[in-house]
Amino acid sequence: MAIKEGWKGRFFEDFEVGDIYQHPLGRTVTESDNTWFTLLTMNTNQMHFNTEYAARSEFTRPLVVSTLTVAIAVGQSVTDITQNAFANLGWDEIRMTHPVFAGDTLYSESLVLEKRESGSRPHAGIVTVRTRTLNQDGDEVCSFKRTFYVYRKGAPQLEGIFPTGKKPLTGDQGPSHP
Repeated sequence: MAIKEGWKGRFFEDFEVGDIYQHPLGRTVTESDNTWFTLLTMNTNQMHFNTEYAARSEFTRPLVVSTLTVAIAVGQSVTDITQNAFANLGWDEIRMTHPVFAGDTLYSESLVLEKRESGSRPHAGIVTVRTRTLNQDGDEVCSFKRTFYVYRKGAPQLEGIFPTGKKPLTGDQGPSHP
């Protein structure tokens, strides 16, 4: 039997200026997501958790916390652009262009804007992308530029991460717990 490697993500060499990655996973935002994120981040603006307060606004219902929308967009992009990143260098030009409500499903895509070799880290390069997030109706709800360090193929920091099993994996081992 041969070991088949899983998706390892993109490395510095894989990025080309102008490439667009449509990130594969959509995410429906729930009321619970919004409430928990509000509590977790100590956001006390009632527009996010008080339906009576929000009903008086032009939106007539609570808005999803903007930073949750950004967090989902970043998370959606990891599998395609930052699986092998080791440091974010910045987020710029963050725009919240359309309200997000509980029940909206978000999708994100990223355009590679630039890439350059690192002068101080020969095992890595620097990539900048523009990411935008769309709701289920195709309305852009968020966009931003993001710059990050990403490993090159063969970077020594990535070698030997998966542990060696004490016994080989076989098809007859059965469940690991009684």
